[in-house]
Amino acid sequence: MDKNKVRLGIAPIGWTNDDMPDLGKENTFQQTVSEMALAGFTGSEVGSKYPRDPKILKPMLDLRGIQICNAWFSTFFADGEKARTIDEFIIHRDFLHAMGAKVIGCSEQSRSTQGTPRPVLEGRPIFTDSEWQLVANGYNELADLAAEKGMTVGLHHHMGTGIQTAKEIEHFLDIVNDDVYLLFDTGHAYYSEGSQEAMLQILKAHLPRINHVHLKDVRDSIVNEVRTHKLSFLEGVKKGTFTVPGDGIIQFKPVFELLEDFGYEGWIVVEAEQDPAKANPFEYALKARRYIQEVAGI
Repeated sequence: MDKNKVRLGIAPIGWTNDDMPDLGKENTFQQTVSEMALAGFTGSEVGSKYPRDPKILKPMLDLRGIQICNAWFSTFFADGEKARTIDEFIIHRDFLHAMGAKVIGCSEQSRSTQGTPRPVLEGRPIFTDSEWQLVANGYNELADLAAEKGMTVGLHHHMGTGIQTAKEIEHFLDIVNDDVYLLFDTGHAYYSEGSQEAMLQILKAHLPRINHVHLKDVRDSIVNEVRTHKLSFLEGVKKGTFTVPGDGIIQFKPVFELLEDFGYEGWIVVEAEQDPAKANPFEYALKARRYIQEVAGI
């Protein structure tokens, strides 16, 4: 891939898990961003331990050659919480803009099983037509607000949410305006659809709408255990559902080739939440960086 078009980042969730703060609670912000830089990454998303004042955060990252490229934002449009979502989004947008980010990755979390003890697949929301319209209207408004700052919004399809499957992703992109984009996540696409081929099909189908990429690998044995025993999303994470590229079942060479052939420009971010006590974050960051260099040439 062309290193002048694509930049590499890594998410801090491998060091400290925002949904389960006990996982990696011993890892400090300073250690996290220093190890990111040592591993060869130049971008980061935002974790719970990051200072939220740009005047404090930006100099600390500049010292290490790290740029903030995105940060998770939860929306609740299907639940009818538009006013609160919009108010919080504006604060979030302004923070990211001050940090120099161009992308805002959002996930529709209405009735999500993601952060709950409920089985991740059973009981996840299926939106009604009216709820889909609430989501579409809300994301169209977010895109307009992002554009005010020269930024774009991308929907992060995610396990346990109402926009998880290939069909749901397609439906979402069909009903929103063209300036609402997709944050494509290899791990969630594979986890949801169950195969390399289906994951790649989502990527192929929506290349023109993708504004941010998460590189996440999965362990099939743990995914099968989650499905068989009806485990929660977070139980799967603790057991090792996810890992860094090159350490699981996904073959990433076709992913890189599709992005390169299309001419993708933007950030590609390693995001692999694991228990740091089982998967040393620095070791796995190095593993991911070496694999990407080997397979993608960047």
